[in-house]
Amino acid sequence: MPSDPHDGRIVIIGASLAGLRAAETLREEGFTGSLTIVGDEPHAPYDRPPLAKQVLIGGVPADSTALPMRRDPDADWRLGVAATGLDLAGKKVRLADGDVLPYDRLLIATGTRARPWVDPEQALLDGVFTLRTCDEAGALAQRLADGPRRVLVMGAGFTGSEIASACRERGLDVTVVERGTAPLVGALGGTLSKLAALMHRGHGVDLRCGVTVTALRGDGDGRFVGADLSDGAHVEADLCVVALGAVRNVEWLAESGLAAGPRGVACDAGCRAFNMYGIVTDDVFTAGDVSRFPHPLFGYQFLSLEHWGNAVAQAEVAAHNMVSPGPRQRPHLIMPTFWSAQFGHNIKSVGVPTYSDHIVIAQGSLEAGRLTVAYGYHGRITAAVTVDMAKSLDYYGRLIETAAAFPPPPGASDRALTADVTIPSDVPDPREVSHEPVVALTGHLPDRRLMVVRPTG
Repeated sequence: MPSDPHDGRIVIIGASLAGLRAAETLREEGFTGSLTIVGDEPHAPYDRPPLAKQVLIGGVPADSTALPMRRDPDADWRLGVAATGLDLAGKKVRLADGDVLPYDRLLIATGTRARPWVDPEQALLDGVFTLRTCDEAGALAQRLADGPRRVLVMGAGFTGSEIASACRERGLDVTVVERGTAPLVGALGGTLSKLAALMHRGHGVDLRCGVTVTALRGDGDGRFVGADLSDGAHVEADLCVVALGAVRNVEWLAESGLAAGPRGVACDAGCRAFNMYGIVTDDVFTAGDVSRFPHPLFGYQFLSLEHWGNAVAQAEVAAHNMVSPGPRQRPHLIMPTFWSAQFGHNIKSVGVPTYSDHIVIAQGSLEAGRLTVAYGYHGRITAAVTVDMAKSLDYYGRLIETAAAFPPPPGASDRALTADVTIPSDVPDPREVSHEPVVALTGHLPDRRLMVVRPTG
């Protein structure tokens, strides 16, 4: 790092929401040096949440989701070129076009990409889509507007459920195939996933749970025409959307020596990346969906948050710490939140639902389809999820921050609560990778190249 932290060369890999907000914050914090932003897409940073919502129903065009800039970051934009390697010792980033970028400080904000279908040849069939980029959203929206006879959606996580909802809003027949017991079970546990299943079926979705797609079928001209399922059934459809979760963009870091793997780039609470031996780096930072960081409210386990709000907050903390001496650095201690709009309902959450052993329905009911579910772990409240009752979330957020007892104390609900009304949260085993958890408790993930170094002689 240069003697003046507001000078020198900073490189940001990822022209994403996190990358843009970090660049803006660097300038707002007084950084006057060279700033380079690298992005593998040819587009300026854009907003992703509308892609599975407004874009698919035809409300807005895909190319109109560009993120507004709070200020001009005065950066050298290198768009349409991917980073291919990192030399920690030499402080250099290699790019796909052959260029090498030297840096004094580096921010990794490469985010995620859609997990592709496992068979590359089948994935290339005309009519098979993933949904992550604005180009993918635009192409899929056009095909939906053409009126296919049936759409097959693989995966009933949040993205898959929102896609199915958009299809039904357009009046299209849709089949959803989910390997779990119900939609959203990987993110919300068993009880709320039952309500999610009712939402799907109540809006005419052909929902198949506990099965997987085994093969995609095409006609003689390379067009998708249907899929085989693990239970022996066959689904005929014109379009297939693969919504099997996200893949962290970390392959370019494979030989870098950083603690980077399938669940992201590990960092401390100040956004400084760890190397593969668990030693914190001083000049490499990470933010956004690609990062995983410890949080004191959740047992200091590493969290991976695919959240809009987390990307912004973490980018701002990372940028501040990149130009601040140690005593002035601050931690990233965001309260995790997320929301989803599907089938006419708003699902919102605070805390980490998967960090739980029991739940209680604190307000409303499953039968009414409007409720607040509080989650607890070892007698402490750790999360709350609402369906069309979002006004109570701030209250539960304060309970989580103060390590309030679970079940929630009097005043937190509209019914008398006793210990015998709590039920198991039925969340997936955190050691298993769910295909689309919004919050992933990643725990310890050793680097595959890790070795014990012993002195010789």
